Amino acid sequence: MSQLSPSNQPASDRPVDGSEVTETLAAQQIPAAFQGEFPPLQLGSLQVWPPVVLAPMAGVTNAPFRRLCRRLGAPLCISEMITARPLAEGNRKTELLATFTADETPRSLQLYGTDPLWVGRAVARLAGEGSIDHLDMNFGCPVRKVTRHGGGSALPHKPMLFGKILRAAVSAANGLPVTIKFRLGIDEQHINFLETGKIAENEGVTAIALHARTGAQLYDGHANWDAIAELKSRSSIPVLGNGDIWEAADALRMMRETRCDGVVVGRGCLGRPWLFDDLARMFRGERPAPAPRLGGVVGLMLEHARALAGFMGEGPAMRAFRRHATWYTKGFRGSAELRQGLMQIDQLEQLEQLLSQVDPLAVFPLASLRVPRGKTAGRQEPSLPEGFWDNPDDESPVPEGDGGDGG
Repeated sequence: MSQLSPSNQPASDRPVDGSEVTETLAAQQIPAAFQGEFPPLQLGSLQVWPPVVLAPMAGVTNAPFRRLCRRLGAPLCISEMITARPLAEGNRKTELLATFTADETPRSLQLYGTDPLWVGRAVARLAGEGSIDHLDMNFGCPVRKVTRHGGGSALPHKPMLFGKILRAAVSAANGLPVTIKFRLGIDEQHINFLETGKIAENEGVTAIALHARTGAQLYDGHANWDAIAELKSRSSIPVLGNGDIWEAADALRMMRETRCDGVVVGRGCLGRPWLFDDLARMFRGERPAPAPRLGGVVGLMLEHARALAGFMGEGPAMRAFRRHATWYTKGFRGSAELRQGLMQIDQLEQLEQLLSQVDPLAVFPLASLRVPRGKTAGRQEPSLPEGFWDNPDDESPVPEGDGGDGG
């Protein structure tokens, strides 16, 4: 992929003597899409092709990262999770998180809220200002600071409140497509994804996305794709699948096995935003291009870091970029020592100096593709408000908490 190279080196720069395997065994076993196999994903008036969505991720899917993913082929990129009440009240920090660049289209924002009143006001503001084209709502976040207030992946277990929140959002959206993202349930003893999907459908939600893990599971183990298939079989609105898409071939396999209408890609693109180029190729019937060498990865790192510095200022950007740097360099030979230096960067010049010392021809470590990146903290006991299970039909709004990630 020439766009991955900092100096536009041609693809012929890659090894051609058979010493480099350019696809994993899993990818070799999954054929690319045939013509007409998958239709575009229809979200109201929005047509998404290929049917691929960049998942909202806290501290990751800000405007610079979304721009990079769009350039590499992601058709719909969702913002970081935005909390409803501070957005409705005009909080400056929240408004910065909700910023879109002038050239960003479609503009997709994920909203988190636990009170129908503030959700309605926040959505009315967004719709009234014409600042978004698509609204996604978070009911999948599993982090304790969210679920302990009854929000995120806990909230669908209060079906009356859940329905009121959706009703407020859809009503205030004034025709904008509203989607939701949720999980199987809080834990294995409280699975409710089918009921959640049905309530969403009844309240006029445009499409539903299932992260096929429980809240207690966090990001551990394997996603339950059978649950995605079951949800799809019982839904009359589009269903998107989320979980364990590490390579482009995984997306096609998920859609073929579950019959879902699209996929949501989260951790699989961390340090590998060219995954969206691979996806675009496979959905149009081609094989993915060979993975970039380290020089190509460095080019992407610098593009990303410079855009981030322009967005939030050099110091904060470099500190925020440190974890991205570990994802980009993961698995390359000798990268452990490099990452030690990358964890100390405070200035763009430091990053440029460090990366100028790498071997640009180092071959991409295909074995690292399926190594989980991002959140890998194992499982947890859900943290819930006192008396949470006492009255499932309680419609009382709960405090929003501090917000978390996209779930």
